[in-house]
Amino acid sequence: MSEEPIIIRISKEDNVGVVANDTGLPKGTLLDDGTRLQDDVPSGYKVAMADIPAGGRIIRYGQTIGYSNRMINRGELVHEPAITLPDAPGLDAIPLSDNPEPELEPLDGYSFKGYRNGDGSAGTRNILGITISVQCVAGFTNSIVRRIKEELLPKYPNVNDVVALNHAYGCGVAIDVPSADIPIRTIKNIAANPNFGGQIIIAGLGCEKLVPERLLSEDHKNSRYDADMIILQDESFTGFNEMAGSIMRKAEVHLERLNRRKRVICPASDLVVGMQCGGSDAFSGITSNPVAGFAADLIVRAGGSLMFSEVTEVRDAVHLLVPRAINSSVGKALIDQMRWYDDYLSGWGADRSANPSPGNKRGGLSNVVEKALGSIAKSGTSPIVDVLAPGERIRRKGLTFAATPASDFICGTLQLAAGMNIHVFMTGLGTPYGLAMVPVIKVGSNSRMSRHWHDLIDLDAGQVALGQKTIEEMGWELFGMILEVASGEKTVACDRLGLYNDLVLFSPGPVT
Repeated sequence: MSEEPIIIRISKEDNVGVVANDTGLPKGTLLDDGTRLQDDVPSGYKVAMADIPAGGRIIRYGQTIGYSNRMINRGELVHEPAITLPDAPGLDAIPLSDNPEPELEPLDGYSFKGYRNGDGSAGTRNILGITISVQCVAGFTNSIVRRIKEELLPKYPNVNDVVALNHAYGCGVAIDVPSADIPIRTIKNIAANPNFGGQIIIAGLGCEKLVPERLLSEDHKNSRYDADMIILQDESFTGFNEMAGSIMRKAEVHLERLNRRKRVICPASDLVVGMQCGGSDAFSGITSNPVAGFAADLIVRAGGSLMFSEVTEVRDAVHLLVPRAINSSVGKALIDQMRWYDDYLSGWGADRSANPSPGNKRGGLSNVVEKALGSIAKSGTSPIVDVLAPGERIRRKGLTFAATPASDFICGTLQLAAGMNIHVFMTGLGTPYGLAMVPVIKVGSNSRMSRHWHDLIDLDAGQVALGQKTIEEMGWELFGMILEVASGEKTVACDRLGLYNDLVLFSPGPVT
């Protein structure tokens, strides 16, 4: 007996449907509505559910994702070669308005076991961070971190880890141009992440442009972290062993302080969750992103903070987001971030057609409009209360748009700087992405990939496409997993396997 065809349309206006069967559907398959497939249609690819004339709108998610460049007959495969990319929404044409913040039904009684910080924030981990002012010292910090883990960390059982916050910035750069504030505040704000408990060591070389002192506030007492500093070119050090001994002694002081911290009950309102997707496919906007969006609404209702990002994967759906801003100032800030990035791309001779990636297209996504409409689903339905420029720190409870590039590792780095204490990452094609500084929950968009990557994916949202679970059921499951992981009661796959990406700063300024 042949497999029952599964065709997914999000809106009744959609004139294309996505094939959800794991192995796709062969030419000649008769669908429930009488459509007969004119082509073999792979899983995740679109099929025309009606005749679409040349120049006609191709509609998915109830929105125009493109225009047909030829006659597309009902039952035909609909993919990139047949689709003309529409113009991006005009930013000046999007109306701004002041919307009273709606009264959301509160979600009380949910908590996690976290590490309470002096500034009122809560960490989901208890980590000693060693940050750097210049990439030259990264080899030194890597060596020291290995020594601390071997020689000191076993004596401090309440400390989860020691992490080098290495980056590729600090010298050979135009340090005082306007765009230099992005990487500098990113480095500063990463060190202030709640998972470091305010205990930071800064390692510098001594001749760099980004002098280590610049990573501290003007009044160190008002800094969000208690930092010790070591400068390798300090003439008091004779050779590597004296440099290493100095930083080891400083590390022991900070480890002692961190070791006094223990997990305590924290309300779910102390969560700062970063939502991101990478290796997306056509199922991402059907399963994993809507599941994440449902969980996002639960976090907001619980009083927590939720951020979504990726400017180029929001730009073509920004007209659907601006009306969700709580006031015209927030709406304008959202438009301003889109405009800044438009200018940034055009300055390099790039445009939005650079996204999606070849892998995204292989997964059934035809263009950036289709990708954006699926991407914004992870923001849920809550009002947008704030907009952050790249590298800024989160300021408000509720749903925030944190402007970042779509690059997985740059987005993760910027969300880390914004203050996230737990990361949720949706993927359709699979990725080993992870961060050592925060737990990363990996959500698969389709069951075929989730089964294939069984030891890398934490939650299979593909069950939604197959009708095995609803978005709501899986959204609650993800919410519960977030609380378990934040409490240290569940280990995510990338932590179990030790898979961690490097920090990658967004540095749009010139290199000298």
